[in-house]
Amino acid sequence: MKILDHLLFSLKDNDFQVKSVHACVFWTAVISKHCGLSSTFRDEGPSHDRGVRDVGKLTQKTALELAEYARSDSLLEASLGMATINSLIDIDESKCVEKNAFEIILEKGEGKHVAVVGHFPWIPKLRERIKDFWILEQRLREGDLPAEEAERILPQRDVVGITGTSFINHTLEGLLSLCKGAYVVLIGPTSPLSPILFDYGIDAICGSKVIDPDQLIRSISEGATFKEVTGVRLLTLTKK
Repeated sequence: MKILDHLLFSLKDNDFQVKSVHACVFWTAVISKHCGLSSTFRDEGPSHDRGVRDVGKLTQKTALELAEYARSDSLLEASLGMATINSLIDIDESKCVEKNAFEIILEKGEGKHVAVVGHFPWIPKLRERIKDFWILEQRLREGDLPAEEAERILPQRDVVGITGTSFINHTLEGLLSLCKGAYVVLIGPTSPLSPILFDYGIDAICGSKVIDPDQLIRSISEGATFKEVTGVRLLTLTKK
C-alpha cells in the first residue's frame, strides 16, 4: 500500500522503544512515544489459530519494527501495527477540531448522495437526515448493502465515509480509487491523524488522541466498546 509506505517512511526519524502492548477484545493499544489505538481484528476460518510473530518479545522491538506488522495479512498483526503507527504520530491539536464523523458527514452530505463503508452507532441518525444514503458492510445489518457493492455505489456518491479499519484489512486504496471527486472522510480510532493521508484523496480524518493511557488501558482491558472507552479525545483533522 502506497499510503502505508508513506506513513511508515514519515516516521523513520521518530522511532522509540515499545513500552507495552495491549491486544484486547475490541481495541488494541501500543505505548511507545505516545499511546496509539486501533480496532482489534482477528482472522476467521482456517487461519483463526495463527499466532502473533514474536509474541512475548514485542516490547523488545522498536516501534518502527512493530509498525511493520501493519503490512501483515494477519488481521491481528495488522491491528498491532496500526496501533503502533498511531503511537508514533505527533498530533497537532491546533490543526484539529473537536467534531465527530456524524457532524462532518451531515455538514457535507445534506441534500447530496452519501455512502459510508462500515456500520457506526450514529448511522440511524444519519439515515434520518440524508435521503440518498447507503451503508456498505461486510457483516450486514438491516438496510445495509454488502461490501461487494462498492464498485457500483461509491462512484455515484458526493460524500463517502470509510472506516479506518480499512487499513487493517488492506482495502483502503481500492475504496479510494472508487471515490474520485467525492468528499472522503476516514472514520474511527484506527485512522492515523496524519496530513499525509490528504495526498491520497482523503479530505477529513476523524480519529482519536489518547490523553490518559492508564484510563484507556483499564477500560479496553475490561472489554469496553468505544463509547465506553475513557482517556481518549475525539479529534478531526481536515484538509485545508
